[in-house]
Amino acid sequence: MELTERKLKILQAIIDDFVFSAEPIGSRTLSKKLDLGISPATIRNEMADLEEMGYLTHPHTSAGRTPSDKAYRLYVDTLMERHPLPVEEQTAIRTRLSENFNELNKTIEKAATLLSEITNLTAFALTPKEDNNQLKYINLLPVDKTSVVLMIVTESGKVSNTVIRLRSGYDQRKLEILSKMLTYNYRGRELSSIQTIDLVKKVEADIAALSAMSGFMENFMPEFLRTLEKMLDTELYMEGLTNIFDIPEYNDLDKARMFLKMMKQKDRFTEVLDNRADGVIITIGEENTDEEMKDCSLITATYRVNGKFIGKLGVIGPTRMKYDEVISLVEFMTDNLSNTFQITGDTDSEE
Repeated sequence: MELTERKLKILQAIIDDFVFSAEPIGSRTLSKKLDLGISPATIRNEMADLEEMGYLTHPHTSAGRTPSDKAYRLYVDTLMERHPLPVEEQTAIRTRLSENFNELNKTIEKAATLLSEITNLTAFALTPKEDNNQLKYINLLPVDKTSVVLMIVTESGKVSNTVIRLRSGYDQRKLEILSKMLTYNYRGRELSSIQTIDLVKKVEADIAALSAMSGFMENFMPEFLRTLEKMLDTELYMEGLTNIFDIPEYNDLDKARMFLKMMKQKDRFTEVLDNRADGVIITIGEENTDEEMKDCSLITATYRVNGKFIGKLGVIGPTRMKYDEVISLVEFMTDNLSNTFQITGDTDSEE
């Protein structure tokens, strides 16, 4: 059976209407909305053909039809018209994302928040795995008599602040010297290489030259290494989980609870995202390999930091979504993140 131009127009009209209304549509209603010069009976026959071809489904409780996963795939690949975001929206997004542009984590988290706010869907952002990221500087900042903040900044702009509790007091001047010494020894090294035993021992030996710092180092080095280990891991930011309660598909509370349970399994979802290819990837319903996502569409796009560190940004929601708007938005935001972090960093504040 051939997918004629008339069938395509009818299918697109059904998709457009269903995305807007979330209600199945019948041939008579469709004939009033379409100016095709054909009768409801002809439209009904065409809809029957589209159903037979797998593009429409027929809910048991309605005489109308709804698009299938196959229809949405055809729409995304062939029928969908792409439009750039309005200039005002582009400007607003750039402004919001640039508020913390020197801190990669905060900017990526902000991107997920913005994406959720604009789409009214659940949005997420996955930070890059940091194995090859290089350390920029280390700073030790006094808090009180027995606490200091360990600040580690990478060349990509990722910042980690960890409070370290000490067993005894410290000399603030020697804390400043230690910050400079650590930066001197570790600057430009990849995070994964800093953890090697030989390098750690060398730094400990250098620091031993600072009198009265041995007790401090017993506290500091384990926390320092733990912080590096944490920075090597990917981080998943998720926003707008409760948006599903405003989506008709999730009026069924059991279905809503299943979605929330799925999204709270962050390790599993992170693995799904890690396994997706680079670029803009759209998987619709049954195309998702994870069984719990068979009723969802997942849209992801990759962004780069300094041209090489790759993270992902995207949305997950019902298969009934405004694909053209969401895809344009995700693409714009990932391009903006990539451009923002082509060259990062302010002056080296530790010197």
